[in-house]
Amino acid sequence: MSTTWNDAPPPLAAAPGVTGWLRAVLRGLCLGAVVFGGLVVLLAVRLVERPLCGMDRPVTPHVTRLVCRWALVTLRLRVEVTGRPMRTPGAMVANHASWLDIFVLNAQGCLYFVSKSEVAGWPGIGWLARATGTVFIRRDRREAAAQTRLFEERLRHGHRLVFFPEGTSTDGQRILPFKTTLFAAFLVPELAGRLTIQAVTVDYRAPEGADPRFYGWWGDMSFGAHLLRMLSAPRQGRVLLTFHPGTPVSDHRDRKTLARHLELQVRSVHPAGPAGTGAGALTGD
Repeated sequence: MSTTWNDAPPPLAAAPGVTGWLRAVLRGLCLGAVVFGGLVVLLAVRLVERPLCGMDRPVTPHVTRLVCRWALVTLRLRVEVTGRPMRTPGAMVANHASWLDIFVLNAQGCLYFVSKSEVAGWPGIGWLARATGTVFIRRDRREAAAQTRLFEERLRHGHRLVFFPEGTSTDGQRILPFKTTLFAAFLVPELAGRLTIQAVTVDYRAPEGADPRFYGWWGDMSFGAHLLRMLSAPRQGRVLLTFHPGTPVSDHRDRKTLARHLELQVRSVHPAGPAGTGAGALTGD
């Protein structure tokens, strides 16, 4: 199955114009200074943190969180939060609409994303992902045992993992059926009895008068073109972030019932709602 969601072609963006280009350059310089300046600080701190603390990372995740908060300020994207991120060991799952999700979620706490292995090789994004402790995996059932060992090691060090069960980003106007493969790793006896998974709904609201899919990044859309649209926009919208009550993994007998429960939580406050979530279509492998 393809790991890329494709639907109607992305809307054609009008040229920014002189004012738009000036806005994009100014914001782009500020954003670059925040992100790559923060990366330099993070790597410098990690040089000290690593030999003293190993994988525990007591300091660098806070650097990442502050960088993401300032990045959102630079973009002028307002985040409205309902609920609170969990503090117990475990993982978070969220719907996936854009590369912006990384900044929006990271700004709320010290998190470590689970990503497909291909991302590690992407210029720029891959470097940032590796520096911030992203867990890289291959979505293959044959890798389940290795993934379980990796997750257990990271969780033992207090890392709070985040992954996107849809397996790909969308236009932000819908939620795809959750793939259940990764959930199996949390149900092994070594982990299940002590873990909680928290569902998070990410709901982007476009600027007034803009296409509702304004923040969506999917299919073959260019990252550069999408970033330019964010930087040059005269107005920004907002993102509604809902942290649902945590779900003890031990409350569910298998990966499919666990994934179904979490997907329904995510859908419960998203404009897409529960449509298309019949018993046979709700979750995917």
